[in-house]
Amino acid sequence: MKEIILGSTGKKMPSIVIGCMRLADKNCVEMQNFIHKVLEQGAFYFDHADIYGGGQSESIFGEAISKDKSIKREDLFLQSKCGIRKGFFDFSKKHIISSVDGILKRLNTEYLDALLLHRPDALVEPEEVASAFDELHQNGKVRYFGVSNHKPMQIELLKKYVKQPLIINQLQFSIPVSNMVANGLEVNMTSSGAADYDGSVLDYSRLHDMTIQAWSPFQMPNWEGCFIDSEKYPKLNEELQNLAQKYQVNKTTIATAWILRHPAGMQVITGTTSENRITEIICAENVLLTREEWYRLYLAAGHVLP
Repeated sequence: MKEIILGSTGKKMPSIVIGCMRLADKNCVEMQNFIHKVLEQGAFYFDHADIYGGGQSESIFGEAISKDKSIKREDLFLQSKCGIRKGFFDFSKKHIISSVDGILKRLNTEYLDALLLHRPDALVEPEEVASAFDELHQNGKVRYFGVSNHKPMQIELLKKYVKQPLIINQLQFSIPVSNMVANGLEVNMTSSGAADYDGSVLDYSRLHDMTIQAWSPFQMPNWEGCFIDSEKYPKLNEELQNLAQKYQVNKTTIATAWILRHPAGMQVITGTTSENRITEIICAENVLLTREEWYRLYLAAGHVLP
């Protein structure tokens, strides 16, 4: 498995993160088989959230690892997220602490390797976040911290109070959904890609040793579905197919390799329950696109260059 350096920790981690959002429908045995399958391929980093399946994704996962003695907790990197409630966001200390306690109980573990704040809270009081993080860290319940879908200045506000490094930011990123690349290329232009929607978060992350975890890596803009084999992206799919033939893989692998090719050292979060699809994604570690191939895919998705 291709490795990246996780944030400022200096620790090597898999470039592929197993997203657990859609795993709630698996039973215990199916979950155990799923975990073994991905572990055999070197993928030991799992991404949860307290809201996935209403908590059921974590519960089934926790039951699976607790009943299978061959799965060692120390061989897993377990990450979860909190802060989203029904109809609102909540980064209060009380909610963060209670959320983590619930996560640990469902996952049948004494600690989380990483906890992320799940999207920004407009009413965030960073002093409360800092107090919650201190308590969780001092009590050994959480080892590392991060955020998701945060802009640089939102991160800076948190960092003014939070003592622990914020090492991760989860951001939506795919070949078509790549404004954080486009706004850095279309500088001083009036084209649509020049609009800076994220505060230059890509450059910020590289400057501050924050690992970007790319979610929905095969998604079209506006949640219109998967771009692979979509009639809405004929040029992109043609280019994906050409490169798939060259590297003797499939389109999913090439689309993943496009993200991994970026020197920011991103991780790709899978969003599938299919073991075969995960294998296709993991195969991207064996594909190193050339600079020209990377740009060809970028342009085929409808982006422009100055």
